[in-house]
Amino acid sequence: MTDFTQFIAADRGQSARTIHVVHPDGYDEWLGSQPRRVRTAVTAHRLTGKAGDRAVLPADTDDEWSMLLVCNEAVTSPWRIASLGAQLPEGTYRLASGEVGAAGLGWMLAQHRFDRYTKSDPAGARVLLTDDPARIDEMVRLASAVAMVRDLVNTGASDLGPAELEDAADALAKAHGAAVTVARGDALATGYPMIYAVGQAATKERAPRLIELEWGDPAHPRIAIVGKGVVFDSGGLNIKPGAGMRLMKKDMGGAAHALALAGLIMGQRLPVRLHLLVPAVENAIAGNAFRPGDVLKTRQGLTVENTNTDAEGRLILGDALTRAGEASPEMIVDFATLTGAARIALGPDLPPLFTDDEALAADFLAAGSVAHDPLWRLPMWDGYDEMLKSDIADLVNSPDGGFAGAITAALFLRRFVPNDTIWAHIDTFAWRPVAKPGRPKGGEALGLRATYMMLKARYPRG
Repeated sequence: MTDFTQFIAADRGQSARTIHVVHPDGYDEWLGSQPRRVRTAVTAHRLTGKAGDRAVLPADTDDEWSMLLVCNEAVTSPWRIASLGAQLPEGTYRLASGEVGAAGLGWMLAQHRFDRYTKSDPAGARVLLTDDPARIDEMVRLASAVAMVRDLVNTGASDLGPAELEDAADALAKAHGAAVTVARGDALATGYPMIYAVGQAATKERAPRLIELEWGDPAHPRIAIVGKGVVFDSGGLNIKPGAGMRLMKKDMGGAAHALALAGLIMGQRLPVRLHLLVPAVENAIAGNAFRPGDVLKTRQGLTVENTNTDAEGRLILGDALTRAGEASPEMIVDFATLTGAARIALGPDLPPLFTDDEALAADFLAAGSVAHDPLWRLPMWDGYDEMLKSDIADLVNSPDGGFAGAITAALFLRRFVPNDTIWAHIDTFAWRPVAKPGRPKGGEALGLRATYMMLKARYPRG
């Protein structure tokens, strides 16, 4: 795990190079205020003041250079100076304004590398000085949580199975004084039949399980965080084509988000009773794999006609959501890389949010805006509930026709949530197909920071 504390420090007047971040609208005024040597250097670089322009600026001596970045991102954006965090030489830097704010997060994440499978030359740290040292601890926690999601999602399925997700939960429990319980084998088969059915074709070493972590004062409001943990999704007997299977190591992205969020909640010591649930399976193919047409029992008591073995995530979440509801939580939030329909509707960067609770939806969207971690609310359209009807069971897991795939998946999950519990479902992609400053191609946390900000606002520390 990357040590993010090496990338940010309190500004106590130590020697540092200056970074000038200038908005395009204020570029001419800024340039006019600079000494001739700076204006000459900028002219030599043929800068016009458009967003993305940058240059090394000379000083009185050769080793006292500073940096110019023309940027049109909001001062509140974490990604405002992320490109410099990856490109500048190692050393110590401060912003000319002295105010780092949220930009410290992007600066740190720009220096994070997933190097499990590659040999990379050790690089010295680029240290950013901040005049708000009280925020350093939380920024480091946020960066560590995002990096945890990225690292887990980027890890190949050969190195990350249900047991490794259990190890990640155990490590969190040890770090924060939480308790972990795991249902597997006969206990899983009888108590969580849909989780067992989806994972039963995997090898013994990659056997399915339900991982639960509990933390906090029982007197505090109880919240449940649920994460889909399909460590690899072949599609089952409804096998995916090769192109569709290529990235299915990331189908445990919901579990990665849930684990990272649990770490943030415990690290910040929010006044909640936390219940983390991760149904962990591999959707494999073997003679004992569950089949299209099978009718599955559920922990809740409903029966589900399995129409598509590649719609397995909602099955394992159904049993986990039922278990979460049995403890009478005040709120349930689940993360899942659930549907391709969500990506078709909103693309890779914008996870859909589903909830019937108007206040919770407003809190989520506001938090996402503040955190620059956007969500977009899609409807829980009751009229599509009839698409889940089955001729032989209580419901199907995947309606025919392919209409409203993200919505019908959310409606399926809702069947397993108690009516008196507020609940939100985030259909995250957990992947970035194109790199951006501070956000490399690969595993990504999408919706994590928004959810954390929402919970911080709802459950403030005294």
